[in-house]
Amino acid sequence: MKIAIASDHGGFELKEALKKHYAALDLLDLGTYSTDSVDYPDYAHKMAHTILSGQADLGILVCGTGIGISIAANRHKGIRAALLYSDEAAKMAKAHNNANIIVFGGRTMAFDDVIKRIDIFMQTAYEGGRHQQRLDKIEETE
Repeated sequence: MKIAIASDHGGFELKEALKKHYAALDLLDLGTYSTDSVDYPDYAHKMAHTILSGQADLGILVCGTGIGISIAANRHKGIRAALLYSDEAAKMAKAHNNANIIVFGGRTMAFDDVIKRIDIFMQTAYEGGRHQQRLDKIEETE
């Protein structure tokens, strides 16, 4: 599985820590590459294009809170970016929503919690069924 990862300056430190922790995985770093101020929509859009083009199977986005970058990513048809603010949200984001981008707050979430939520998400199977019908309705309205 190819995983893309990106952040703005507010998520840079967490992104770098995640890269080290998951060094054994096939990661594609889409930036930013420093703590210099940048605009989170640029990285959300870059991630969306990477996922939609098939260059990566899953995206991980990080900004200060995770909120802004989630909003920007979800503007793209076919993107289902989920802010994983709890362990239960991590499970449901995969089981019910089949998220293709998972999002974290570099300034609001602890590293150990983020790791736990990534692992929960990756170990959970998408349930399909009635949940797919709901995802199809989302696609119809975009």
